[in-house]
Amino acid sequence: MRHSVSMSDIRDDTLSGFQQIFGYEAHGLWSAPGELSLLGDDSDYADGYVLSIAINRRTAVAAGVRKDRKLRVASTEADEIAEISLDSLEPDAVHGWAAYPLGVAWALGQFGADIAGVPGLDLFVDSDVPVGVGLGSSAALETAIAVALNDAWQLSLDTTTLARVTQRAEKSVVGRTTGLGDHIPSFVAEDDSAILFDSRSLDYDPVKLHMQDAELAILVIDTGIERAEPLDPVRFGEREQAVDAMGIPSLRDLSPKTLPERRDKLSETVYRRAQHIVNENHRVLDAVKALRNDGVHALGDIIQASQSSLRDDYDSSCAEIDLAIETALTNGALGARMIGLGNSGTVYALLDESTVSRVLVGLDGAFAEHGFQVPATYVVGPSRGALRH
Repeated sequence: MRHSVSMSDIRDDTLSGFQQIFGYEAHGLWSAPGELSLLGDDSDYADGYVLSIAINRRTAVAAGVRKDRKLRVASTEADEIAEISLDSLEPDAVHGWAAYPLGVAWALGQFGADIAGVPGLDLFVDSDVPVGVGLGSSAALETAIAVALNDAWQLSLDTTTLARVTQRAEKSVVGRTTGLGDHIPSFVAEDDSAILFDSRSLDYDPVKLHMQDAELAILVIDTGIERAEPLDPVRFGEREQAVDAMGIPSLRDLSPKTLPERRDKLSETVYRRAQHIVNENHRVLDAVKALRNDGVHALGDIIQASQSSLRDDYDSSCAEIDLAIETALTNGALGARMIGLGNSGTVYALLDESTVSRVLVGLDGAFAEHGFQVPATYVVGPSRGALRH
C-alpha cells in the first residue's frame, strides 16, 4: 500500500487547520522532512560516520504569535490542544505526543536561548511522514518546531545547535536516546543528495546521488512486526563492553585491519558486535567514494554487505526482514537493508523505478505464501531539509 500527499497539500492543510483550531491566520509556516539512514545508523553512537537522506515526506508547522506566555500545540494526530506556560516548561511537565514540540521549546533554553521574554505561540502540526517505521517522524516534527521557534522568537541559533536542541529534547523530555545523525539531515539535506555526517567532529557534507538522472527510487517495506524490545540499548551495552575491554576511546579508533589484533580481549559475541561497527564505518566511506566516482548504482553491493553484517554480526534480522530483502533482490533491487534497530521491522530497497511494481507484486505473493501479513510500502526519494515557506 503506497501513501502520498504532496507538499502543497500539507501547506494548505496546515494553514487551514491552524485557522480552524485557533480562529485566526497563522503568521508563518515551516516544514522539515523525515530521514532515512542508508548506512551507519548504528555507528552514530560510536563516533562513526553516517550516510543518510532526507526524504520527500514532510512535517509542516504553522505558528501564530500570542500576546501572553502560553504555548499551545494542536495536531491532526491529536484530539486535544496541549497547553503550557513558557514559565512552567520542565521535562516532567509535558507528556504524550506534545512532549516532542514542547520539549524542543524547553531544550532551546538549555542551549543558551533567552526565552524568558519571548511571547507565547500557537502551533498547528500536520505531516505525511509515516510514524514508527524508521523514517524519522520524530526528527521531522522536532526539526520543524525548532526552526519555527528559532525564527518566531528571533533566536538566531545555528543549525548544529538546533540539531543538538532536538536531540536533547528527545532524550530529556521524551526519554529516547538518539544519535545526532538522526537529526542533521532534516535540517541540512539538499535535493537529490545524501548527507555524510561525522558524529565525532559533527561535520557534515552533501553527497550528490543523481537518483533522478539514474531513474532510481527507494522502496520502504514495513513488515509490520514488532520486537519485544528495541535492540538499541542492548547493542549499546555490548559496544561499551568492547571499548572498555580494549582500553580505547571509541570503536572509531580501530580499522578492519587493527580490530583482529584485539580479538583475544573480547568474547565471541562482543567481537562480532565491534566488527560490525568498525566495518560499517569504512563501508560508509567506501559508499561516498563510490558515489562520487561511479554513481549511485555502485551502492548496491555495499548495501548488501551492510545487511549481511547486521544479520550475522549484529544478530538483528528476522524471518520477515530476510524475506522482504530476498524478495526485493529477486525482483530486481540493487540492494536492500533493514532500517535501524528499533521496535519495527522495516527494510529499504534501492531499485530502478521500472521495477517497483514487480517488487510490490513479489512481496504480496511471498508474504502470503509464508503466512505473514502483507507489508505496507512507501516509495521515497532524497529531498531538501527544513524550510520556511
